[in-house]
Amino acid sequence: MVRVATVNTNGVRAAFRKGMGDWLDARGVDILAMQEVRAATEDLENLLGSEWDILHDAATAKGRAGVAIASRNKASIHRVAFGSDEFDTAGRWLEADYEVGDRILTVVSTYVHTGGEVGTPKQDDKYSFLDAMEARLPELQAHSELALVVGDLNVGHRELDIRNWKGNRNNAGFLPRERSYFDRFFGPAGESVEGVDGSVGTGLGWVDVGRRWAGEVDGPYSWWSQRGKAFDTDTGWRIDYHVATPALAETVTAYAVDRAAAWDQRWSDHAPVVVDYAL
Repeated sequence: MVRVATVNTNGVRAAFRKGMGDWLDARGVDILAMQEVRAATEDLENLLGSEWDILHDAATAKGRAGVAIASRNKASIHRVAFGSDEFDTAGRWLEADYEVGDRILTVVSTYVHTGGEVGTPKQDDKYSFLDAMEARLPELQAHSELALVVGDLNVGHRELDIRNWKGNRNNAGFLPRERSYFDRFFGPAGESVEGVDGSVGTGLGWVDVGRRWAGEVDGPYSWWSQRGKAFDTDTGWRIDYHVATPALAETVTAYAVDRAAAWDQRWSDHAPVVVDYAL
């Protein structure tokens, strides 16, 4: 069994000051994917300790983004090249291969852009990143039938994924065009898929592990705004995903969102999403 956790740390140094280390010590995680690390590799090494093998891709701009993967066993190879050279993906996409018996488990930690108003550079960058992701997913599956993309994808795919979906229909994170990428990611492989924005594309056949496990229910949410009483009223978004190849999705034995017991016990505005894979 391999336990994989993903979390947007909202700054890993601050998260450890608030209790992330206690959570990690108790959780039995084998592979930990982190986003919005906003720290140096040396900081990660000091915080996690020598028992973890750490891969880190920092953002170009200091103090921004940053993705990492920490594991109990050393990765056999890792990659950070992603998408077109015309836009900056540093700190947003990190791939690693792990040998599990005679098979390769490929894990990606990714942090998709938050985006902004339609037509702005921020939103255009988000679409460029999602384009690159759509092109990369088939390549990952061809590389290994046991492939997994985890992280803060910054899109609520369906109405079930956002408590206040009606009020967010025109906001980044729930725009029809964004959601249509996910229609294709999770659509039947090789079949024509119509997105919620009316676009037509080819389904890639990947599996949204969280939705498959939870079923047709609201949430379970993984992010809550810091404003108001969003956490207390569970007015959240499910934007932290495990996106798995079908072969890997069939091995899932447990799925959990580690939501803090109370607002003042959180160490990030995101909750970790933890999945067990019986390989």
